[in-house]
Amino acid sequence: MNSMPPILTTADAAPPPPLPFEFPPFVPRAPWWGADLQTVRSVLLRQTFALEDSPEKRLRFRMPDLSGDVLHGILNQPAEPRALPLIVLVHGLTGCAESHYMRASAAILLRRGFTVMRLNLRGAGPSRPFCVEQYHAGRSEDLLAVLTQLPGKLTRSGIVLVGYSLGANQVLKLLGEGAPENVIAAAAISAPIDLAETSRRMMSRRNYIYHRRIVARMKEEVLGMPIPDIFRPIVQGVRNCYEFDDRFVAPRNGWKSADEYHRVNSAVRYMNGIRVPTLVIHALDDPWIPGDAYLNYDWTANPRLTPLLPRRGGHVGFHGADGPDPWHDRCLLEFLKGFAA
Repeated sequence: MNSMPPILTTADAAPPPPLPFEFPPFVPRAPWWGADLQTVRSVLLRQTFALEDSPEKRLRFRMPDLSGDVLHGILNQPAEPRALPLIVLVHGLTGCAESHYMRASAAILLRRGFTVMRLNLRGAGPSRPFCVEQYHAGRSEDLLAVLTQLPGKLTRSGIVLVGYSLGANQVLKLLGEGAPENVIAAAAISAPIDLAETSRRMMSRRNYIYHRRIVARMKEEVLGMPIPDIFRPIVQGVRNCYEFDDRFVAPRNGWKSADEYHRVNSAVRYMNGIRVPTLVIHALDDPWIPGDAYLNYDWTANPRLTPLLPRRGGHVGFHGADGPDPWHDRCLLEFLKGFAA
């Protein structure tokens, strides 16, 4: 049996050695008990997290694959920039730089003096009008292209990659493949490290409402782009996320099936190869992403990975009882202390 990672629960005071951090335990905030309320709280409350006090700059990154696609990032700098690593935030499925969790993390990091870039993946948000291709869970080459184009003055103190959900899978995959040398650390929040299991969980009866909404948003996102005519009726006709991957994502990107796409791009296949300190956060009650892949992974195989697997928290939720900032962002700040000399 694989050795178990340290798991923070509401009864734990702090993680045991050898973790060199003081991560707080996660206690859900009333009345947001349960995985579903944790998952949807920010959407229900329409939280936006103001960044008006921070100057914004738009960055563009031309992809080197001859598609002509251009990705867009939003750079926010604190009022008094410090010699700290640049934080690059990568959103999840059907998200963008303006997603609530992206803005929440940016606001918190800016308060601590970090410069933050919120990246729009290929075909997402402001990148959509400038792309003919779309992002997917394994398109880590796009992240690599962005990182290599960042201005040196922004990266002189290093880069920390932070991914959420699908974006977190991309981040972990890139790290396992080999990130640029100026990437000094990373964090992954609620990553679907086993894409096949995530697809099955999303299509389960308990996730009917989630699944219906997400499939509709995926179809809307893709149909709003200049995809080849052959794919348009296919996308219009897909009924679930597996069909979306099997009939559109896989053939569009050169795989034979959704099964091959899931197998090749699941981050769990790459995690042993990660060579920079990486914080991995996932709630075991995540309604969308089962925890089995996390519990079955041999964390002793790679000491550069720091797993935090609380029993509760939902999907990119982690709304705790001890303050307004999401628990995963508080853990991220604790983790970053070691890279903020």
